This record gives sequence, structure tokens and C-alpha cells, in this order.
Amino acid sequence: MTVFSELRMRPAAAAPSGWNASTTARLVLSSAAIFLLLVGANLATPLYPLLQANLGLTSLEVTAAFASYVLALVGTLLLAGHWSDHIGRRAALLVAVLAGLAGGWIFAEAATLAALCAGRALQGMAVALATGASAAALRELLPSRPDWASRFTLLASSGGVAAGPVIGGLLSLLPGPTTAPYVVHSLLLAGLLVPLYLVRARPAIVAPAVSRPLHALAPRRPSVSRQARGAFWLASGVGFLSFAVFGFSLSLAPGYFAQVLGTDSRPLIGVLAGLPLGASALSQLVTVRGRLTLPAGLAVLGVSVMLLGAAGAWHSPLLLVAAAVAAGLGQGLAFRIVFNDVADRVEPTRHAQIISTVYVITYLGSAVPVLGLGWASAAFGTTPAVQGFVLLCGAAALGLSAWTLAALVKGQSKRQSASMARRG
Repeated sequence: MTVFSELRMRPAAAAPSGWNASTTARLVLSSAAIFLLLVGANLATPLYPLLQANLGLTSLEVTAAFASYVLALVGTLLLAGHWSDHIGRRAALLVAVLAGLAGGWIFAEAATLAALCAGRALQGMAVALATGASAAALRELLPSRPDWASRFTLLASSGGVAAGPVIGGLLSLLPGPTTAPYVVHSLLLAGLLVPLYLVRARPAIVAPAVSRPLHALAPRRPSVSRQARGAFWLASGVGFLSFAVFGFSLSLAPGYFAQVLGTDSRPLIGVLAGLPLGASALSQLVTVRGRLTLPAGLAVLGVSVMLLGAAGAWHSPLLLVAAAVAAGLGQGLAFRIVFNDVADRVEPTRHAQIISTVYVITYLGSAVPVLGLGWASAAFGTTPAVQGFVLLCGAAALGLSAWTLAALVKGQSKRQSASMARRG
């Protein structure tokens, strides 16, 4: 199928053509697309202090620029999260990469807050289009290894978010610190367009009605099947909480970390901002089994987030690094379990739609709490606002850990009672 026939949701008249890529190559392409788009969406993290000074932005305006990305991402997930089920994974990824290129260019050239928000919004739309398509493609390419499909999905997404601040900080040392990172990134994204265009696409898994093909792309009310409902809400809750922490790391934390360390080094700030996400990505390569992994991971996340606040109060760089790494490891282990659980329970024909809905709630955690943090910083100062934020997030993680542990104990007790009843 050609790209245009995919977008029109019509089968190509000619015989299949193009690059008949191997499963490995398709895995790399699907992972690379979401990875590079998330790198581009987070290049700005270490640049925010510089942009704030150059454009005269307040803390609230910085969080508004960050939140415009998340809100556009969430809106697109709601409106178009299911599109790749109908137009195909390849076509959705191609459109996403093109939108990412446009967003990066606008953000790099922005001279006003409105332009910054417009560029960030386009980047959010790009990530949203690629999120469901990439996750579903990886699931289809590894039908007998669903756990590894989830690992690759989270590794590519967490790795992209973690690498963005680091790469942005390093490339900002080049001439034109706010534009050079986007020039390099645009070249990489443009290079990805070539294999995506050439690869032989697989047919969409849900063919639209011939009489009304565009009706399949209409927005749908989010819905989850009964068997996946409990897993869906648990995954969404864990995702919302953990992305609230990550949203802080990627928006106001660079300035906060700079105060703690007494530095203005953008590469160093980028590394620190990306530490939680990097640790989360690396945790996908570690196999940890046991029923206590979920509550233990949430407990580690809760304690570590509180220690981030303590590191600021005590001006301890070592504690700051250790707490950031531990928070990422705890989040990565916990989120992988709940993400894999909901993916296992969803029927294949709705995989992209349901996973996109999980990310709707998850990414709201990057916007709503962070906007509140930005308001609190403007009203009370950065340090008191951050201290209150980490206490709330830490307490929520510990509470969720206790709830999942209680549910685990209750379930085990019921199984033992049922087993004794059968024996009797």
C-alpha cells in the first residue's frame, strides 16, 4: 500500500511494493519514531532558564509553555488515538514525524510566548499520533512476547524523554543555543522519513465502512471493556502520579536544580532533569518478579520523591542524584507491571485506542499538577512550592502502595479460603 492509499483508507490497486522489512527492522523503526519525537519534545528542558531570561517569561509562563504540549497531546489522543487502527501504523507514524518537524522548527524560531506554545502544541500532537501507533505496532510484531513488547514501548518512550534534556543541554553549547538542538534533531527526523516511506506497510487491522470511510476517524468516547477496567484505572492512576513527578523534572526542576547546585551549566541541568526518566527506561531491561514488585516500586517512588525535596532543603547534590535515580527505578518497575496488565486484557482491535486512553490520563499528570506548581511558585516562591509538591506526590505514591498491598493480601486470602473450601 502507498502512503496516500493508507491515508484514504483504500487498498492500493497495484501489487504490494516497497521495502519488505524484517521484523527486527520494523521493531527499530517503530521504536525510533516515538523515541525521536519524545527527544524533540524534551530538548527544551535545559533551555527553559535561558528562554525565560531572553523572553522575560515568568515561572507561570514557563509552565504554560510546557503544559501547552501536554494539553495538545491529550486532546489529540482523545480525538485521534484510534486512527492508526484504521489508516495503518506506518501512515500514522509518518504524519506524526511531519508534525514533529513543524513543531520543532516553530519552537526554535519563537520570539514570543504564543509562538513557544504553538510549537509545543504541534510537538504534542506528533507524540500523540505516534504513541498508540508505536505501542500497537510493537505488540503486533511480538505477538508471543507481550511482556517484551511492553518493555520496548516503555524503554523507547521513557528513554526518549530522558535523552531529550541531556541532548538539548549538550547541543546548546553550539552557536545558537536555542536553535542548534532543533537543527540537529530535524535532520534526524527527516532521515527517519525515508525508511518509513519506503517500508511496505501492513494493512490496517480495522477496515472502515466503504460508504463512510471517514466516519471511522471520528472522535470516540473513551470506553474500556469490563475485563480490562480495573487494570485500566490502576495503570492510569500510577501513570498520572509518576508523570506528575516527571512533569516537574522537565519544567520547573531545571531552575530548582540550578539553585540547589549553584550552577548554570545547561548540560549538567539537562542530565539531572533526565535522571528519573533515564532510570525508568533502564529499569525496563531488568527482570524483577514477584507479587510485591508493584507496591514496592510505588513505595520507592514515594520515599524518593520526598527525598528530592530534602535534597533541596539540605543543598545535597549526592542526595539529589540518588533520589532522582531511585524515583525513576521505582516508577519504571511499577508502571511496567500495570501497563503490561492492561495491554494483556485489551482486545487487539482496540489496542491503540485503549493504550492512547491510558496515556490521556497519564499525560494529564504532566500538565494539571505542574500548572498548579507554577501558580504556587509565582505566589509563594519556588522553594516552598516545590517542598509542598514533593510531599503531596510522595504521600500519594505511598498511599497507592499501601492500597495495592492491601488488595494483594486480600486476594491471596480469598484464594486460600477457596482452596480450603475445595479441600473440605
